Amino acid sequence: MPHAGAPLFSPSPNAVEFLIMPTPLDDIRSRLRFAFAVYQDAVKHIAKCGIVVLMLALILETFVFNFNYFASAGYNTIDLSGQLSLLKTTDGDYRVSSVNHTLEFSNLNTEVHNVYIDFSGDQPAQTVDVTIHFTDAAHRTYFDSTEYTAGIPTTQVATNCHESEFINLNTAGLVGNLRIEIGGEDVHYPLMLDGVYVNAHCPFTFNTGRFMLAAGVIALVYLFRPKSSIYRSYIVDHPVRSKATVILTVAIELYLVTSFLFLGSNLVGVATPFYNQGSWDGSSIANTFEVGGDNAQQYAELAKAMAHGQLYLEEEPPQWLQDMEDPYDKGARDELQKETGEEYLFDVAYYDGHYYVYFGVLPVLVFYLPFYLLTGANFPTAIGVLIAAWAFILGCSALLDRFARYHFKRVSIGLYLLLQIPLVFCCGILYLVKHPTFYSLPIMMAMAFSVWGLYLWMRGRASRKGAAGWYFAGSLCMALVVACRPQFVVLSLVAFPLFWRRFITERHILTRRGAVEFACLLAPYCLVALGLFWYNKARFGSITDFGANYNLTVNDMTKRGMNVGRLAPALFAYFFQPPNVSGVFPFIQAVDFDTTYMGQTIKEVTFGGIFACLPFLWILPFAKRILALRFRQRSTRTIAGVIIVLISTGVLVALLDAQMAGILQRYYADFSFMFLTAAVLLAFIVNENIPYRSRARGLFMSILLALVAASVIYSALLCLVAETGWYSDIYSWAYQNILETFMFWT
Repeated sequence: MPHAGAPLFSPSPNAVEFLIMPTPLDDIRSRLRFAFAVYQDAVKHIAKCGIVVLMLALILETFVFNFNYFASAGYNTIDLSGQLSLLKTTDGDYRVSSVNHTLEFSNLNTEVHNVYIDFSGDQPAQTVDVTIHFTDAAHRTYFDSTEYTAGIPTTQVATNCHESEFINLNTAGLVGNLRIEIGGEDVHYPLMLDGVYVNAHCPFTFNTGRFMLAAGVIALVYLFRPKSSIYRSYIVDHPVRSKATVILTVAIELYLVTSFLFLGSNLVGVATPFYNQGSWDGSSIANTFEVGGDNAQQYAELAKAMAHGQLYLEEEPPQWLQDMEDPYDKGARDELQKETGEEYLFDVAYYDGHYYVYFGVLPVLVFYLPFYLLTGANFPTAIGVLIAAWAFILGCSALLDRFARYHFKRVSIGLYLLLQIPLVFCCGILYLVKHPTFYSLPIMMAMAFSVWGLYLWMRGRASRKGAAGWYFAGSLCMALVVACRPQFVVLSLVAFPLFWRRFITERHILTRRGAVEFACLLAPYCLVALGLFWYNKARFGSITDFGANYNLTVNDMTKRGMNVGRLAPALFAYFFQPPNVSGVFPFIQAVDFDTTYMGQTIKEVTFGGIFACLPFLWILPFAKRILALRFRQRSTRTIAGVIIVLISTGVLVALLDAQMAGILQRYYADFSFMFLTAAVLLAFIVNENIPYRSRARGLFMSILLALVAASVIYSALLCLVAETGWYSDIYSWAYQNILETFMFWT
């Protein structure tokens, strides 16, 4: 019996610990301690490698990318400002005008290593052409390009980019006379100079973006080196590690794509106090605004029309257009527009006195209409492109992971990443993100729905109980591409090799469960078709008429028809034309186009065929031999059928694009994904059939790494090529900053 005053119950130390429940924070700490204990060696190794990578990037940024700083350290700077024959302002600046924009300096008689044109910072930013001539020991007179020589090229200087104001010269001996012409067709005079100098000391600049880019490239080189451990870690054997790697990779890709899209601020259509400040309304956290001109507002205008209960645009076509016998003749339209002074909408469908949007309607239903109903404002198209790009990257990664984890047994983390990166970045989405217009949105959405449709189908094939739901969701995604970009519907033909054996050969379709699953595969196509049939019938009186033929574009689509003569130029341009390269960053230029087709060819700027520019696809010609390896492993022909369908549909879509629309760079995204996916599957098959730790495996991985690297580099450089309407055209002075980041030696 307890003595008087003693507690009836005295808990033991273990009981006390039991009564004090751990908090969520304690649980997190415990898990982190456990994870660190298990992976501490790996964490330490990653930390060491990270430090080495950063140190190497720091060395590059300091001593290589700042080469001009060290090269000019010993120069004797000469101030030529006193010899300027320019009007001097009250602020002490020298005024360069359209009349007086040539600077002459005589009898210098000194070595000249560089010229520093110091533009005043108190003026609007712009890019100006600078042409320099000089006489030296090898030239007693100014020299220029001849039949056999190239003279001093004209360079561009941004008035707000300090690095571009230093121009290195390659002279012979002492320079006598020096002439500098500052100007150009699009220059807004006057320009203000603080001074002109020769042999100036170039400043030391630490470019954070360039430093991080260098660190990223070094990290990739180290990560994908032939003896890297990522090639020895198999996805099936290390599920946690592989999933973490995939998630990290996808997060980095999403960040890069997002950053690239917002770089082209002139096409984004979103303004905040810190971004596109000139279009900010001054009160909201963020507001939208129209970009791209009147022609770019088609989807937004259709959303307004739908909100008001109609399917045609609210803007009335001019009377002269309604009175035309053939309103689809561009030459006749342009003449009448000049005569009347009344403009018409370009690149919209015109039918029975109304304007229509012939592009896929799904982007309006998903983005524009809900946004307009909620805010009364136009949805920013670029954000829709970005969301679709995110969905595509996530779907691509999930689909590839599905193949690697469940249909192949020996896929390493390294091989997965080596194939996922070109599948994402070489399929054309970067070009769509570069130009995030209403032209790009339906293509990007169709690509996103396609990869998710394929992924959901694959999940259904592996599911024992819930296959019907996966099939329905997958088919819905695949069917919805018709409401975005109808060409992508041919990708649904992949269903034949995927489901033929299960439903036909094994007669699963004759069972009750199989019949339900098969119905779930077909039902979404019927539902989407009914909706589109009604939409087409309500607009154009025909269930199959999408309205593309009524487009007010550069040619008469109602009479375009099909012509076999257009195929050869398109096949060459889309598939085999070599890229046009130069020695000046970003090295890629638009290719030349010639044809013997004696008719009208619709052609925009392109940059080479996919088989010439994406070496990763060079695995496709070996498809027959590679598939023979697969047949030795398995009796089924599913993968072979998928590859054949992918290649066939890729060719078919390219030919359809050429016949229906023409040869355009954004159309590469319509079919590149099919070829890249086929190449990925072939690479998986080769990997399965090469013995581990063999010389053949090392050779295969080295060749694959080289092909992938060349393909990704081409796709990355294509992002930075100057183009009309892009960032480089609208903000040329800002684009010059990008060029100076890479052209550090000039």
